[in-house]
Amino acid sequence: MSSFSIRPVFVTCLAVFLLLCSSPCHAVGKDTRSVLEPTELQQEAEKYISRYLRQHHFRRVPVNDSLSLEILQRYLDELDHSKSYFLKGDVDRFTRQYGKRIDDQFLAGSAEAGFAVYNRFLEQARTKMAFMSSLLDTASFDFNRRETLDIKREDASWPLDEEELRDLWRKEVKYQLLNMKYSGEEENARDVLSKRYRNRLSLLRQQTSEDAFRVYSNALTTSFDPHTNYFSPMDFENFQIDMSRSLEGIGAKLQLENEYTVVNEVIPGGPAFKGKQLKKGDRIIGVGQGQNGDIRDIVGWRISDVVQLIRGKKGTTVRLKVLPVSQGGKGPSKIISIVRDEVTLEEQSARKSVIEHEGRTIGVITVPAFYLDFEGQKQNKPGYKSTSRDVENIIGELRKQGVDGIVLDLRNNGGGALEEAVKLTGLFIPAGPVVQIRNSQGGRLVLRDEDPAVRYDGPLAVLVNRYSASASEILAAAIQDYGRGLVIGGRTFGKGTVQSILKINRPFNFFYKTDDLGQLKLTVAKFYRITGESTQHLGVTPDLVFPSMIDSEVVGEDTYPSSLPWDRISPADYEASGNLSEQDIETLRERYLKRLGSDPLYSTYVADLDSLREFRRKHVVSLYEPVFRTELEQVQDFEASWEQGSGGEGTDGEDGEEQNDILLSHAAAVVAEMASLDERPLPAGDDPAPWTGGKE
Repeated sequence: MSSFSIRPVFVTCLAVFLLLCSSPCHAVGKDTRSVLEPTELQQEAEKYISRYLRQHHFRRVPVNDSLSLEILQRYLDELDHSKSYFLKGDVDRFTRQYGKRIDDQFLAGSAEAGFAVYNRFLEQARTKMAFMSSLLDTASFDFNRRETLDIKREDASWPLDEEELRDLWRKEVKYQLLNMKYSGEEENARDVLSKRYRNRLSLLRQQTSEDAFRVYSNALTTSFDPHTNYFSPMDFENFQIDMSRSLEGIGAKLQLENEYTVVNEVIPGGPAFKGKQLKKGDRIIGVGQGQNGDIRDIVGWRISDVVQLIRGKKGTTVRLKVLPVSQGGKGPSKIISIVRDEVTLEEQSARKSVIEHEGRTIGVITVPAFYLDFEGQKQNKPGYKSTSRDVENIIGELRKQGVDGIVLDLRNNGGGALEEAVKLTGLFIPAGPVVQIRNSQGGRLVLRDEDPAVRYDGPLAVLVNRYSASASEILAAAIQDYGRGLVIGGRTFGKGTVQSILKINRPFNFFYKTDDLGQLKLTVAKFYRITGESTQHLGVTPDLVFPSMIDSEVVGEDTYPSSLPWDRISPADYEASGNLSEQDIETLRERYLKRLGSDPLYSTYVADLDSLREFRRKHVVSLYEPVFRTELEQVQDFEASWEQGSGGEGTDGEDGEEQNDILLSHAAAVVAEMASLDERPLPAGDDPAPWTGGKE
């Protein structure tokens, strides 16, 4: 796999595309309630994971007691993020026994600590599910009792004893019943929850050493950085699906977070993307086949089993029961229907539209991803698909339409082919450097636009948000550093690292059927702007900022504890090619803020966004039904106003037109003003600006 095909990977256990065809099923196996132990293959793989991380990872991490404690804390967080399984006594015992030994075991290729902790987790998890199931069958709940539940317990203390733990479990059941009631499932809420608990208990009884090793190895690798992961031979087959772009399914990338299946990414051009209902960060809690099939509760399932259930033939329908991310995981669920289809490069293509603003015509180019038909390029096929070729054609069409400026929309663009980001940048600048790459040994590579021709040199704005990552950040940073245009929107994701895949093989294979010990995806380099500043961790800060619905507290590279830090290297040799002065930028900023302040739709958006942020910030939810209902209704009203096609950051309407996209509307106004600035008389002796607008 090319290390320069980049897209951020947000992995908790294993992320895979739901693209292949297969019959939906849920794995059923024998009850393996005995103590889990690592296999010989896993122990051997552990030695290679340790060696490869220390030899090849960009970050040179000292393997010592400090790392040992860090791995233990990350592992406990992976298993019990809500602090509702382990007791304080368990954690104290783990710390005494393994807090300063994991580093030694890591070097020796031993997974003893990981399996010991996992076995205790399984014991507690089975106890919890049995207790909650019994409680649901026998207890009555008083929803008029004024009590609360802390649902963001990462900073909470571990429960001291079984009594405290069981009270927490009781409140969880009550909270889930309330949520289901306001999802329209009041009549059978207990039945649905009871089935969920039984399914979860059944799955816990089927756990294998593969499950334990997957979570533990992930805690080890992500202690180096969040994008480094080990894949067993079986898991790597699913990871390869991750790299595909022309297979059937719903076009969504999933990951496992605690007991929930979470939407990691909605693939541009896929069925889920076209439906506009499934969002990044949504939690899928149920899956049904066809329009009328029963929805099976999948909370607590293995990610591989969820994938099998959602996969299906092109043209068939799957229904997903979802907890929306916009509600911070606190609100009621909703049902989404998706017709499975093929995800192709054509469906991810860049597209254009135009906006009229006070007599100015502004072209909009939306780029959902940086795509490239590698095979077509290799075979030199005429008309092979690529982002840069498509955008170049669109620019020609917009110039013929007489546009006065262009908005390049990279919102929600998670990256893709790096060479396309470089070529696309080259459409707007003369020949010159676009991005720098540095490896762990200090070696530096500068990727350049080699074509001196500029396809468009007029007024330009680049729209970004928190989901704009990797290749998107490289392009936005280059446009900003060259002074070629203004970046508008929210701070970008901050994924400025390069990953490579290393296959782990036994060097001498005389006694085994296979030499395959899995694959290690690890970070080997970092990206830097031409100014020398990294895009890692901090991302790209817009020239003109727009408040976003995306929760930056949970989305972004800086939310990962092991994220590599921001730094800088020496700048590349480049010359700015824009004609906007600092005074011009400040003038445009002042006018932009003034327009926002006088826009009633923006004022409503900000007020609703403030309410949503307040709702998200609450660690404690009321289990007193009148308060619970009021808070959820407020969030639902917000969703109705902004999520379904008229959001502040917009969604696509039919035929590519944008519907009530506040940010796009104001960005078009900024570009129109940039066009006016370009028409200013120049001082005597200055050459006229090459872009004059109008038709060619």
